[in-house]
Amino acid sequence: MALLSGFGGGNFASSMSNISFFFPKRMAGYSLGMNAGLGNFGVTTMQILVPLVMTAAIFGGTPMVLQATSGTLIGKIPAGTETYLHNAGYIWVVILVPIVIAAWFGMNNITADHVSPNIGSPLGAFAKISGMLAIGFATSIGGLWLMLPADVGGSGLMLSKWIVLPVVIAATVFALKLIPGSIRNSLNHQYKIFNNKHTWAMTIIYTMTFGSFIGYAAAFGLAIKVIFGFQHIMVDGVMTHTTPNPAGPSALMFAWTGPFIGALIRPVGGMIADKMGGAKVTQIISVIMVAAALGVAYFMKQAYASATPQDYFVPFLILFLILFAATGIGNGSTFRTIAMVFDKEQAGPVLGWTSAVAAYGAYIIPKVFGEQIKATTPEYALYGFAAFYALCIAINWWFYLRKDAYVKNP
Repeated sequence: MALLSGFGGGNFASSMSNISFFFPKRMAGYSLGMNAGLGNFGVTTMQILVPLVMTAAIFGGTPMVLQATSGTLIGKIPAGTETYLHNAGYIWVVILVPIVIAAWFGMNNITADHVSPNIGSPLGAFAKISGMLAIGFATSIGGLWLMLPADVGGSGLMLSKWIVLPVVIAATVFALKLIPGSIRNSLNHQYKIFNNKHTWAMTIIYTMTFGSFIGYAAAFGLAIKVIFGFQHIMVDGVMTHTTPNPAGPSALMFAWTGPFIGALIRPVGGMIADKMGGAKVTQIISVIMVAAALGVAYFMKQAYASATPQDYFVPFLILFLILFAATGIGNGSTFRTIAMVFDKEQAGPVLGWTSAVAAYGAYIIPKVFGEQIKATTPEYALYGFAAFYALCIAINWWFYLRKDAYVKNP
């Protein structure tokens, strides 16, 4: 399921590439922000819809009975509750079937300016895309094998994610280039973006915004559950983090709020950038992200050392929501910058490339959070992210805001 969901991420990257051909540059921030905002609104939709549909027999079947109390004081689900767990999967069938039909009859390929190869018939197109996806399967499974311990089928090398991920990306890009025919010709045009310094600058900056959004969307609920769902008390001189906190907030009740704000505000960020310039908006938002990340780190540290962590939940929540809002606005502003810096032939591939790379934030951020929570220093994760945002401030200034910038405030 995880591998298959990656197809959806790839399709999102493709949509970002394609939509850049339909709107003039003066509307680039808004149009791309709207596409991305609605696209990633699926995160919030899932977090709200799945728990809701599991409460009723809308698809029939036999319910499962909750054997123990679930959740904490706020939003607690009592034992004995009937739960239609299978609805979590079935609800997506209801949503996806009409979308598949609409896509089949309503979408077509953009063939101008070497954007797409000659795909031929639908069956031929499926065969070609399946072959390309098989390459992605092979490289991603290979990367996973290098990272996993031997007792679960891995190599046992347990290589660092910071080594494996770049290797997987490079291997995938290289392997795709080996495909002969029209696909190679199309890729030759698209791969010209790697000779452009702005591609690498915008990859880093876009990762700051979209990578943070998608990563925090996965880690937000985890942070609430672990940091505020347990009392952190001293036992025999040792700080423990295993005592349930009856006054703790429910992760299910609040986890959707951050992605909700981050997704809906993207078009707003794009519209502001269309008027002020993308780089200027990105710079302001980057500063806010540094401050918000440090603030979240402070309250996480205070909560993780307290027997009553709920006392720090409100400022933690407010600052995290500000952080989500900043990622959304900054995401819209980076779309504007990409559309202005690159010509039409390169803007599409750059949007696809940057959104695909930034999606690794969905893995990196929860992984780093988990590692630091295990080390009892969750605030260190936010310190690291804040340092990365500071680097992005410097890159954005050097490329687009200084006196002799390569492109002034695109």
